[in-house]
Order: sequence, then C-alpha cells, then structure tokens
Amino acid sequence: MTSTASSTDTRQDHAPQDQRPSWQQRLRRFGYAAGPRSDVRDRLVPPYVRPSPRLWQVLGVSGPAAERFARWSGWGGPLLVTLFAGVLRFYHLGSPKAVIFDETYYAKDAWALVHRGFEVNWEKNVNDLILSGNGNVRLPTDAAYVVHPPVGKYVIGLGELMFGFNPFGWRFMTALLGTLSILMLCRIGRRIFRSTFLGCLAGALMAVDGLAFVMARTSLLDGVLMFFVLAAFGCLVIDRDRARERLAAALPADADGRVRPDAHVAETTRLGWRPWRWLAGLMLGLAIGTKWNGLYVLAAFCVLAVLWDVGTRKVAGAGRPYAAVLRRDLGLAFLATVPVAIATYILSWLGWILSATDGTGGYYRNWATANGRSSSWSWLFPDWWLSLWHYEHEVYKFNINLSSPHTYQSNPWSWLVTGRPVSYFYESPAPGKDGCPIDSTEKCAREVLAIGTPMLWWLACFAILYVLWRWFFRRDWRAGAIACGIAAGYLPWFLYQERTIFFFYTIVFVPFLCLAVAMLLGAIVGPPGSTDTRRVTGAAGAGILVLLIAWNFIYFWPLFTGTTIPIDQWRSRMWLDTWV
Repeated sequence: MTSTASSTDTRQDHAPQDQRPSWQQRLRRFGYAAGPRSDVRDRLVPPYVRPSPRLWQVLGVSGPAAERFARWSGWGGPLLVTLFAGVLRFYHLGSPKAVIFDETYYAKDAWALVHRGFEVNWEKNVNDLILSGNGNVRLPTDAAYVVHPPVGKYVIGLGELMFGFNPFGWRFMTALLGTLSILMLCRIGRRIFRSTFLGCLAGALMAVDGLAFVMARTSLLDGVLMFFVLAAFGCLVIDRDRARERLAAALPADADGRVRPDAHVAETTRLGWRPWRWLAGLMLGLAIGTKWNGLYVLAAFCVLAVLWDVGTRKVAGAGRPYAAVLRRDLGLAFLATVPVAIATYILSWLGWILSATDGTGGYYRNWATANGRSSSWSWLFPDWWLSLWHYEHEVYKFNINLSSPHTYQSNPWSWLVTGRPVSYFYESPAPGKDGCPIDSTEKCAREVLAIGTPMLWWLACFAILYVLWRWFFRRDWRAGAIACGIAAGYLPWFLYQERTIFFFYTIVFVPFLCLAVAMLLGAIVGPPGSTDTRRVTGAAGAGILVLLIAWNFIYFWPLFTGTTIPIDQWRSRMWLDTWV
C-alpha cells in the first residue's frame, strides 16, 4: 500500500524526473530544486510560521501563554514597531522652523487647494511672512501653473486645516502616512513571508531608514505617493490570499481528506468581485493623482495581479491556466483597476473643475471657453474635459523637457548606493547660537539631508541580487513580487536620464527594499528545521547586520533632524565626496 500511494503521489503532484520540462532541468544546474509537494490547500494558502516549542522551553513560557503570545503578536508586533516609528517621526516635527526645499511649493499649494480648490501665485517674500505670522497671510486669487496633480497637496492640506499654516501643520500628514506605512509594511511582510518576525523586521528596517524618516518629516509629494503605492500592493496581496482561499475551498478532497488538484474546478470556478482588488484600483488612482509616475506602478501591478491569478489556477490543477484567467478573471481585473484608477484621478481635479470659467478659476480652466472649440469633434466633450486635457498635455511637455541643472540632481545609476543625496536645509550657526558650543573655534553645521541609512542601502544591493536569484532560479513568488515593486518605482527613471531628477524619488520603492533585506536576513538565519548550530550562527550574523543598520541610523541622526553639530562632526559624516 505504501509503494502504491507513493506512486500515486508522484503521478498526480509532479512529473517524474525524466518528464520534467527542459527549463526546469536547466535551472537545476543553478540551484533550482522543486520542493516536496504537499496538500494543495497548503500550497494555495500556506500556514503561518510558528515559533519552535524549544524556544518557549528555553524562555520558560508555558504552552497556553505561548499560544496567547502567538495570537497577540500578529497585530501586537507590528503596532509596537509602528509606535516606535511614530515617536521618531513626530519628535520635534516642527523643527527646523523653516520652509525647507520643495515645501516652498507644496505647503503653499496645499493651503490654496483646501481653501480655493486650485493653486495660486504667492508673493516672493511670503515664506518669511508665513513663519513670522504663524500662517496669517492673505490668500492670493491669481491661479498658478503647477505640474503635479492635486491629491498629495490635498493630503498635506488636511494637516494644515487641523494644525494651522505652519511647519508642524504642513508636515503632520506626511508624518502620519509615513508612520502608517510602517504598520502596513509589517503586515504585508507578515502575510507574504508567513512570518510575524520577518514582517516586523521589514517594518523596523524602514523605521530606521534615513530617507523614509526625512521624507515623513517633510511636506513633499513623494512620501504620499509611496503610501498609496504600498497600500495598493497590500490590497493586491490580500486579494491574492482571498482568491486562493476561495479556490482551495472549492477543490475536492480524497478519502484521506487530502485536497487534490482538479482541472475542472481550477478552470471554471469564479472568484467573485474581489473587493480588495477594487480598493487597490482606488489606491493606484490616488497614487497617480499624487504624481504621474504612479502610472508605471499601475501597469506593473496589473501585470503582477494577472500572473498571480495564473499561478493560483495552475497550482489548483488548471491545464490551461492562461486561458482560464482570460475567461474568468481578466475582465473584472481590468475593471477593478484601470477604470477605477482613471475615475479616481479625474475626481481628484474636482476643485479645479468646479472653479470659475471666467478667468478667475483654476489655471487653464477657461481654455476651452476661449479657444478650445476649434475641432469638429469638440462638441462631444464638456468644456472642463477639453480644458483639463489641454492642461495635462502642457504638463506632459513640461515634464519630459525638464532639464534645468540643479545642484542636487542625480542619475538613477547612483541611487542604490546613495551616490548623491539631497540637502533640504543647511545653516552654519555661529559659536554660542542655535546650539553651537560657545567655545567652538569654527561655525557649526545644521542640516537636513535626504539620504538613506547607508548600511541599509548597501546591504539592499546584495538583497536585490538575492531576490532576483530566488525569483528566477527558485520560482519564488514572494521574490517576484518584491522585485516588481522595486522595478516599478526604479526602472522607469532610466528613460529620463537627461531630465532633472533626484535621489529622493526612490522613496516610492524603499518599502520593497526593506522587504528584500528582510528576506535576505531570513535566509541568513536559516529555514525552519535547520540544525541548532546553523540557526544560532545565522541569527548571530543577521543580528550583527541589523545592529549595524541601527547604529548607522543613530550616527546620522543629526543629519536627519537638523541638529546643530560641530563642523568636524559634520565632516566625519560626509563619507563620500558626492554627499557634500
């Protein structure tokens, strides 16, 4: 009976060695090995990793207490990491009390949007008036030409409505979203790795990343964009799990209770409307409504979601999974993402659309009324649509032709090694002023530098190689998902190497870098079932790397927060000449 059962398992779960596909035989030379086939239900919905009973024995924790801790840790762990990140991000959030870097655009645009519905032209010296008068300044009426959609500025404006037109007010929402991003990353990492520890590790790494920290404390659009991109990814991950759970429940079980693949069920089962996918479409629309590079993320995530559906039906036993997805899933997948994202984007312009068309409304709002009816087809569209289309076309021309030199511009080839960070704020306090020691022989330095924690980013370079290896040679969907997130935020910028672009654009894929590093550190610790020596050695090595990253964040803390330090200490932190 045992021999027969074994033979049956081989026939139904995978092909014998001599019948393996040729690509699989070739990949074996590079380390690929098909893992043991388990119950299809466990392959569709893998269980979460549970700590070894030996760990609880060593710690002296009883069985019931260990069960309670395991249940609590799923949310308790991420919430503790988020609390830690939130304390860091909200600590002295209003410092420096200045309009730093591009806050000079977005903080004021946000204030105008939440009051008028469109951006306005401000006087040249208004920054000083805003800071000295705590935001009590006259709001202009003349519309301004801006090149970014309104969603991110509306988000910043919410903080200004709650806490005033001041540095704390215009940084509040970016700090809040930056903190909530840590919570989302912990939960996303937990779900894809099936490990609370690795999920919390990914969130903790992002909590101590310098770029994520600085962007959360600055009212720029890119941090808002990152939040919506990460939220969309999380929604798609949950949707993937829900779809696989539904398909696993539909599969038949044999006499032993073991779920088997079934081609008919896998190819014909409908997975429903899938609300998490619709929510992902909404998040992607908000991302595009913050900055246009969200379009690349939309395209990448749509492809990723479809491939996940193909993999789901293939594992369930579909003989033609692509055809099954085309018939059962693709239509709703498209409706839930692309049209929803486009509709969300258009609705984000509602304030501009509802503004006056007599020249006192938003910029270009009266374009169609004045000269937009020259086409024979123009009668088919309302004035606001024609005016908005013209506005978007002008913005597109501006963006692709933007090549004005900037001191802190950089090339994407240098981003992963933090080759050229961006200085958001710099002052040279004299001895005895603004925290500079009175006995100092030179002026001090006070800077807010948008730079990733170097140790984390340099380790991430190796983590990306590991993720690519896991995806290509081990067919690991988690590695493919992480690689997709990095590629969607990173690779499109190589199309615009002549354009004026900056290192802080990388914030969009920082969460995926942290997931990659967490995955690498998990591999260093070793898989469950490894020997005690292997696990202890791996844990020590991974622990040392994490401690180095944490130390690196603490060391660069003055440059992240604008803390005044002696100039010699500032110079000691300029590890590369290109950082100055």
